Amino acid sequence: MVKYYGYLVRDSWLKQRALDVGHPPAKTPEDTSNMILLGSRDVMARTGVLAYTSFRRVKNPKGKYFWCIAFACNDPWEQLPTHVPPEEKYKALKEALGREDPPRWYRAI
Repeated sequence: MVKYYGYLVRDSWLKQRALDVGHPPAKTPEDTSNMILLGSRDVMARTGVLAYTSFRRVKNPKGKYFWCIAFACNDPWEQLPTHVPPEEKYKALKEALGREDPPRWYRAI
């Protein structure tokens, strides 16, 4: 079972982030997908984690699906570290997302 270590991010948060940086409101499902990708890329770039993270779909322990900005993965083929990063690697993203907790491991879907 593949797991990712990172922060969960809701679709609504990512869409709002895209709107905040000037993307027009979504009119089609494709627009919605583009907004989610733009929102993720923006927050990852602005917090300096874009070069060493991946944006993946995961399931939380309750079975709900979320996007995850992942710093590590237990599958070496994913080209992410297999170990937990030090806090300085994720601190800026943690602050941008308004989180107090460290990242966690989540099951890939």
